[in-house]
Amino acid sequence: MNTGEIVGVGNTATVYEWENGKVVKLFREGYPYQDAIREYENAIAVNAMDFLKPKAYEFITYEGKNGIVYDKVTGESLLDWTLRTGNLKECAILMAKAHEAILKHDIRNVPDYKDFLIHQIKKASIIKEERLKALHLAEQLEDGTTLCHGDFHPGNLMLSQGSISVIDFMNICRGSRLYDIARTVYLIEYTPVPAGADNPEEIRTLKETLSRFYLEQMKLTKDNIKDYLSVIAVARMGECPMEQGEAGREVL
Repeated sequence: MNTGEIVGVGNTATVYEWENGKVVKLFREGYPYQDAIREYENAIAVNAMDFLKPKAYEFITYEGKNGIVYDKVTGESLLDWTLRTGNLKECAILMAKAHEAILKHDIRNVPDYKDFLIHQIKKASIIKEERLKALHLAEQLEDGTTLCHGDFHPGNLMLSQGSISVIDFMNICRGSRLYDIARTVYLIEYTPVPAGADNPEEIRTLKETLSRFYLEQMKLTKDNIKDYLSVIAVARMGECPMEQGEAGREVL
């Protein structure tokens, strides 16, 4: 079987047409095998759960690259749709509905979210006192077995005929629903505006507004998730050190 047309290109992989209405996500050469197989195992773990997503079929090696065969998802990303329409309120409504469909599930056979946070905090280039404070706060956060997507944002949501399909299961974990909601708020509002953007202040305002609309739809406030946001901000310094600067410090 040969790959067909390119469907999408990301930082770690390229998605190609495959056979029988499927696609294959081929990771770039040198991408860690353990990371690729983890995404596959995560996708298999949620295959039977009741929310819209592309079904995962098999893990393959194709021309020296590791890959995962998925159902093909049609439509456009919710991010592209929102940028095209400017409808932040509807974006937040669609996000909240899709997120609640995930958060109603329990799961046991995936990593605990606190282990992920603690690992990233230990990697962060920060002073000892700040690290100890973040580690202590992380330990105090609520335990749980709620399915957390770990990377839930409009770029990982595909919109087709009014329905949302969720993609990218690399970071799923079990834990508190408040963690996954706080992680979404952080990704939307506190990650940096893209370098070289022509209108950074306008983009920053859009990010803040979408975050606020999303929290309203989830019937929460920033105060409800403030401890989670503080821990996530420090953990993000270990996870994505190139983002350090305006983003996490605003939370802290």
